[in-house]
Amino acid sequence: MAGSRKLVIVESPAKARTIGGYLGPEFDVEASVGHIRDLPQPSELPADMKKGPFGKFAIDVEGDFEPYYVVDSDKKKKVAELKRALKDADELYLATDEDREGEAIAWHLLDELKPKVPVKRMVFHEITKEAIQRALQNTRDLDERLVDAQEARRILDRLVGYEVSPLLWRKVRPRISAGRVQSVATRMVVERERERMAFRSASYWDVKGTFTGGDADDADGRRSFDARLVTLDGAKVATGRDFGDDGQLTAAARKAQAVHLDEATATALATALQDAQARVVSMETKPYTRRPAAPFTTSTLQQEASRKLRMGARETMRTAQGLYENGFITYMRTDSSALSQQAIAAARAQATELYGADYVPAKPRFYAQKSKGAQEAHEAIRPAGDSFRTPAQVAGQLTGAQFRLYELIWKRTVASQMADARGSTATVRLSADAALADGTRTAELTASGTVITFRGFLAAYEEGRDAERYAESGGQDKETRLPRLGEGDLVDTESVVADGHETTPPPRYTEASLVKALEERGIGRPSTYASTISVITDRGYVERRGQALVPTWLAFSVTRLLEENLPRLVDYDFTASMESDLDEIAAGQENRVEWLSRFYRGEGDVEGLRGLVEGLGDIDARAVNSIDIGDGITLRVGRYGPYLETADGEGRASVPDDVAPDELTVDKARELLEASVEDGRELGVDPESGHMIVAKTGRYGPYVTELLPEEETPAKGKKKPAKARTASLFSSMQLETVSLEDALRLLSLPRVVGTDPESGEEITAQNGRYGAYLKKGTDSRTLPEGEDQIFEITLEEALELYKQPKRGRGATAKPPLRELGEDPVSGKPVVVKDGRFGPYVTDGTTNATLRKDDAVETVTPERAYELLAEKRAKAPAKKTTTRKTPAKKPAAKKPAAKKPAAKTTKKTT
Repeated sequence: MAGSRKLVIVESPAKARTIGGYLGPEFDVEASVGHIRDLPQPSELPADMKKGPFGKFAIDVEGDFEPYYVVDSDKKKKVAELKRALKDADELYLATDEDREGEAIAWHLLDELKPKVPVKRMVFHEITKEAIQRALQNTRDLDERLVDAQEARRILDRLVGYEVSPLLWRKVRPRISAGRVQSVATRMVVERERERMAFRSASYWDVKGTFTGGDADDADGRRSFDARLVTLDGAKVATGRDFGDDGQLTAAARKAQAVHLDEATATALATALQDAQARVVSMETKPYTRRPAAPFTTSTLQQEASRKLRMGARETMRTAQGLYENGFITYMRTDSSALSQQAIAAARAQATELYGADYVPAKPRFYAQKSKGAQEAHEAIRPAGDSFRTPAQVAGQLTGAQFRLYELIWKRTVASQMADARGSTATVRLSADAALADGTRTAELTASGTVITFRGFLAAYEEGRDAERYAESGGQDKETRLPRLGEGDLVDTESVVADGHETTPPPRYTEASLVKALEERGIGRPSTYASTISVITDRGYVERRGQALVPTWLAFSVTRLLEENLPRLVDYDFTASMESDLDEIAAGQENRVEWLSRFYRGEGDVEGLRGLVEGLGDIDARAVNSIDIGDGITLRVGRYGPYLETADGEGRASVPDDVAPDELTVDKARELLEASVEDGRELGVDPESGHMIVAKTGRYGPYVTELLPEEETPAKGKKKPAKARTASLFSSMQLETVSLEDALRLLSLPRVVGTDPESGEEITAQNGRYGAYLKKGTDSRTLPEGEDQIFEITLEEALELYKQPKRGRGATAKPPLRELGEDPVSGKPVVVKDGRFGPYVTDGTTNATLRKDDAVETVTPERAYELLAEKRAKAPAKKTTTRKTPAKKPAAKKPAAKKPAAKTTKKTT
């Protein structure tokens, strides 16, 4: 029809720009910028709803679990814009992502916009011209089963979080939270740390030798190779994997009568074998074949990006989102490792072109869908298009993390359609008689070597690996060539040495290994793992040490409370079963309302969440927040951090933040207690006040303070109690060596430098959280020479410092570091600026600090808009809300299954 206008709505501005370039002039492409509606905080409900069934959760828990939705405060302008755009449209295309979240966004748009024109659901898994054109020709109706599954998940998470979090506030600490997946993930990290705490190392020795053998005239020639002692008089020699976490040989090792070598025996064996003649007992050669890894799913991409690119899960997903929205890769939230026919053809063609026909098998490789309930995209993550662009071809369009991630995805996809790596693995066993003081003993040593004769897919890509528990050094598939040997051949002994080892505790989780463990247990969805890890770190349950995830003592308290009082909520199998139930709702095999009712209200003898929480009774908060360290020492998780306490209550010491739970042994605890006894280390008496000055260790490091006599302590009812002077030690000072003179100088701070003759304001030198500085009224200046300058700077030097342009807060505005375009929400220009706490993006109204993995040079406009949107979302919502009353979903062809329940929709008030 002439003059016909079509409105297409997607989630992000970047996606809108890319799609807009592939559509004709009759299409208007707009972005919703994510969800437009959500459940409000109960405190934001209208007054007449706060006492009804919606009052506790913004969900009708007494009825059919109807949610009460409101338009987010920062999305009202966007919704108004979309409504205006819809007035000029003859058709509406909802082109949000084809997963549960995307389907729910489409439903909310439909419900809020109430279009009076034909509506079509447009879906695609890659943003290329061909894919968009195909999607236009193959639209469908809204899939309400997917909406039901997403809504059930949202309601479920609200019920769990709002029922359990208040319990944590009362018994552990205010402003912390519980969650269906986050609490289970936290428990997994805590359990691994418990294993490390219970671990007892074992010492063991082995013997290794270097030998030379083979025929100089043979094709392989004479070669040196390394062999390790494996049996002694026919009995297996114990290695690290033969010991349990208690430091003792395992039951299987004891049953096999494994020989546990000590230093003396190993050294004597090495000396005896140095002079013994070694001969070949056997030489076996077997074919070696290695298949390529499957194309990336969301989970495997996060794992591999962590291993190879050192990218966290959140950074990986954010980078992949940008690649997808700009048309470089297919949709990045997927449980499937399958490739489309077009993708298989493209990968095979590119492998043939780059590596030759010999590197491509005769038949295509097909990879089974990894998860039976895979409900995200139905294809693996791969380069976009019916033919792939090589990394060299996109190098000019992508920089930094985006290029590295695209290259990783391209390599994995192409390699998945390439031939197996082939070769052979040879294993040689040597025998020698060792003459020891107590008699002759027969030692057998072994060596293995792998020779790759055809690299196959390895020419393009090799999958990374996580460190295995008690792993031996050297890669399993490391290429090593052995000489050609035969049974009975003699070999020359070059050297034999004894080597001592200590078993190591199980490794802590990294983001990659935690994602892998969650997926293997069926807990959560790969698309949510990045946000789950972000939540448990932001809540203070987990800290990062390099790539390792270390639980805090707060996580121990929260996990213990849940394990002892609500064990089902942190049970791995139960949590995984809920994920399966959500899959059944998405497939139309489970009724949303009935399922939520069973979970929350219970059924038969099985009590629901509400009954479990209400029936808890009194929980001993002190017990929950106490961990026995040993020898009468207990760790308490207090409001201001963890501290140690002796059984008699006389000894107490704060636990520094840099001491991990598995490092807090009894010896370490005693060391902390001795360094910070109740009265501290006495330094002497202040000659002016007569008060004893002591040095102590606190949660934030060493400090000095004065002990007030009992008569100077506040009397009952006194409004302003006497306060002891306290000062942190300078970074150059040590608790053990700080003197009374040092302490008195510290306690004298702030030091008055003088008075500004012009303003009459007093200038002081102080030591603060961010170092040494001057203060004049509200104007502060950092001391360039640091702490040493506090006691030495003169008034003249201070005045000269104040004449210089201010470099910190309050300085003259600097020009922006970068300009990023116009924000789609506020319509204002967005720039990157340098602030006191680092670079940030701003539209002049809202400021958002760049995260540690956002670089000023490479941050994209889309990322800046996302950060600003997140910051706006955290702002206090206005009290005015949009009233929802129960009504059926907007017109869309329903599936055969009966709709479980109607949803609340908008009503103007």
